[in-house]
Amino acid sequence: MVYESNTPQETFELGKRLAEAAKPGQVYCLDGDLGVGKTVFTQGFARGLGITGPVNSPTFTIVQQYEEGRLPLYHFDVYRIGDISEMDEIGYEDCFYGSGVSLIEWSELIEELLPERAVHVTIEKDLERGFDYRRIRVEGLE
Repeated sequence: MVYESNTPQETFELGKRLAEAAKPGQVYCLDGDLGVGKTVFTQGFARGLGITGPVNSPTFTIVQQYEEGRLPLYHFDVYRIGDISEMDEIGYEDCFYGSGVSLIEWSELIEELLPERAVHVTIEKDLERGFDYRRIRVEGLE
């Protein structure tokens, strides 16, 4: 499915709607260039799970856990991962295959660890369509 967003709020709302239907054990792979709105999407996703506190990209910690929603959210940012073995060290399997939902920014960097049934969300800019325009492709939802 392809969605078009013309504002950050629309990107937030799409994340929120997807999270409202999220199920335990789902993994969402979130990819796109720097500045396309991955964090805005993630903030909407967290809100859709009922998380009301601040949500920021865990760039330097690799994973941020939020337990207050209807499902736990494990928010990964693997942009700065030096070696894939670092994922073992932080216990990624407990997150990917547990009772929460995992959302992974820059997931293409750890492609070999991703479950087969992961949902892939790709956000792209198109400046010809406007500064805030985003094309958001969602693949793998049942």
